[in-house]
Amino acid sequence: MNTPDSPAHASDTPAGTSERPALDIQGLRITLPGTARPVLDGIDLAVAAGETVALVGESGSGKSLTSRSALRLLPPGAVTEGTVLVDGQDVLTLDADRLRALRTGTVAMIFQDPRAAINPLRRIGDFLTESVRATRTMTAPQATARAVELLEAVGLDGTALAKYPSQVSGGMLQRVMIAAALMGDPALLLADEPTTALDVTTQAEVIALLGRLRERFGTGLLFVTHDLDLAAAISDRVYVMYAGRIAESGPAEEIFARPRHPYTAALLASTPRLENPRGRLAAIDGQPPDLRVTLPGCAFAARCAFATDVCDQQAPVSLPAPGRPGHQAACHHSDRLEGSAVDA
Repeated sequence: MNTPDSPAHASDTPAGTSERPALDIQGLRITLPGTARPVLDGIDLAVAAGETVALVGESGSGKSLTSRSALRLLPPGAVTEGTVLVDGQDVLTLDADRLRALRTGTVAMIFQDPRAAINPLRRIGDFLTESVRATRTMTAPQATARAVELLEAVGLDGTALAKYPSQVSGGMLQRVMIAAALMGDPALLLADEPTTALDVTTQAEVIALLGRLRERFGTGLLFVTHDLDLAAAISDRVYVMYAGRIAESGPAEEIFARPRHPYTAALLASTPRLENPRGRLAAIDGQPPDLRVTLPGCAFAARCAFATDVCDQQAPVSLPAPGRPGHQAACHHSDRLEGSAVDA
């Protein structure tokens, strides 16, 4: 078990082979002071090189904390168990120097609100080149040339270097954030709801841009969102989170066409669609469980129409769906969802 004050003992031998995942989370548990149960409870998640993985669920399910664990951006007092391997390095055990190197090169994050992530008093050029100049991985001319190259890759030009954040639109600033994330040639890119603050047209442009950049640079992408349609459009695989646990995971097309967890099915049923008849949207009754309450059984049991006594008493294990490679669900009654597919 690791705490913020634990000594770091990073392994010198990377796990896996040359084709190791960009991100490989195994058995991750994070407990915070004052909680009765872990905020993240046994998370297993992987992102391959060049793959887009969506992490979906309600607000408060643990999506952002899971993605931030890849940078070890954890709340004060967090106690962790398990491993978080980024390009073969266990982030939870790295010393300060190796963690800094990882944050400035191996992994990068695109935050939800670009205006909150960029210093408004500094020019965009300074923001883009700051990390590589600080680590001396590039000379100043090389850093500027790289910044111009990436700005062009995201549909901007070198004139943006001299501008301040207030002089560009929200969509342009999000493109700058993406360019900044790619400055260090990361193996892993974390996108924490990067389109939430943008209009629909700009959202579509940013999503298409991320797809092109993933193909061009071969970067693994973990895309955090609560938008199921967006997850279906952008991702190769999907993890559905609820109350700090993975409820279901598998190929995106498979999960959205044939969900095997009642929570996934309920989320899909509550998604507004143009072709649906008019009337009230379906809703998931109740609230997610309080972190101050222990959960001996399934976290979704109190809100689930399929729940029985075993659901209250025993936490379900994630099991593979018969005949569906890579599709898993943590539900005692997943077989009861067969034949009740929700159109994606």
